[in-house]
Amino acid sequence: MEENVTRGVQTLRGDPKKAILKLSGPMMIAMLVQTMYNLVDAIWVSGLGPDALAAVGLFFPFMLFLMGFSNGIGIGGGSAVSRRIGGKNKIAADNTAIHTLFLSISAGLIITLSLLPFLPRIYAVMGAKEQVITMTVGYSRIIVSGGLLLFFTNMANNLLRAEGDAKRSMYAIILGAVINIILDPIFIYLFRLGVLGAAWATLISISITSIFLFIWLFLKRNTYISLRLSEFSPDRHIIGEILRVGIPASLSMISMSVAMYLLNIIIIKTAGTNGVAVFTSGWRIVSLGTIPLMGIATGVTAVTAASYGEKNPRKLQTAYLYGIQIGILIESIIAITTCIFARPLSHIFTYADESKVIADELIRFFRWMAPMYPAVPFGMLTAAMFQGIGKGERAFVVTFIRTIILQVIGSYLLGIVLELGFLGVLWGVLFGNFTAVSISFIWGRTTIKKLFIKMPEKVSDNT
Repeated sequence: MEENVTRGVQTLRGDPKKAILKLSGPMMIAMLVQTMYNLVDAIWVSGLGPDALAAVGLFFPFMLFLMGFSNGIGIGGGSAVSRRIGGKNKIAADNTAIHTLFLSISAGLIITLSLLPFLPRIYAVMGAKEQVITMTVGYSRIIVSGGLLLFFTNMANNLLRAEGDAKRSMYAIILGAVINIILDPIFIYLFRLGVLGAAWATLISISITSIFLFIWLFLKRNTYISLRLSEFSPDRHIIGEILRVGIPASLSMISMSVAMYLLNIIIIKTAGTNGVAVFTSGWRIVSLGTIPLMGIATGVTAVTAASYGEKNPRKLQTAYLYGIQIGILIESIIAITTCIFARPLSHIFTYADESKVIADELIRFFRWMAPMYPAVPFGMLTAAMFQGIGKGERAFVVTFIRTIILQVIGSYLLGIVLELGFLGVLWGVLFGNFTAVSISFIWGRTTIKKLFIKMPEKVSDNT
């Protein structure tokens, strides 16, 4: 008889539609609050002027880089843990979780120490103004210094979601976001630290969140997964399984980071640093609009992983398609809302006199990006399913084609070669997304059809 079966594990092994809703709901709320923090952070920073907004925007690709590696290992480990939970092998699930912990800590140390010395040179190559580079380097150094804590936090949250404990992961994320929101104005304006104040607020919030996660996983020990180092049994197969999903997931986020870096260069050439301020500020709203999908994606990854471990392709397919259906409905509503309220949304970033110059371009950004929302579920949730069944390299291939090849090259050709300027950049981003999600969905459906052939004994199961 299996011991310590929590409600989260029961949900994970139960009805796939109910599991998607129960796991996605808390994560939607958590990620919404986290993105609201990012929005509030931008609002406070925008009061310092376009240069400050551009400084935070220039660091954004590197934040994606750090998030990519930290989340990638967590996703890879979480996917492997969920598959073992689906297969009812707790000992293997515990050992996989410990492997994930060690990999996260090692990667966090290596990346942090490797990135810090090269920050000034990296920003100088981009061609931004000297004043902007100075602010960006100072901001970046503070955030990057907390890289190890960021890796631990994302790893711990992924392990909680892997065992169906979405609520506790939600509490951790909301805690960090709320602390950040409270500290932002204090450090930026009261302590007069400017952009550096925003960075210190972020670092402190990550530190406090990591303390709570450490207590839950190592001191209270009331989770399904047990992280007892004395029971660690090194296994190359487990490491390979984690990295097979984790590395592609990391590379997917990094490709987004590289794409943002390259797009920033293209935008600087077509619209200057004001264009960077428009694009990065507007992208915060796009990120906010896709938050429900990120919540659904965590549910799809966990449920499809457990279904794969259970060898039940019918359940896996149901979770995948149900997630996409919900995603399309939600994103269609968001797209319409964004178009209608484009002007009020632009005011969020342009309330200061120094920032009003970018208002019209920001409104145009919101309206051109709106059609992209309903298409995103096909790509994002297919990637989540690929990660769930341990084929993360497929998710990376589609992401790489979308970000580096289609988006960047398309934006360069339309924005610079054809001299369509900033609008050409936006058209390039739209073209890349629409083409990539079509490829992704077709690949996802084909993959699931093959699973029915590979695991026919479970096809008749309804649960």
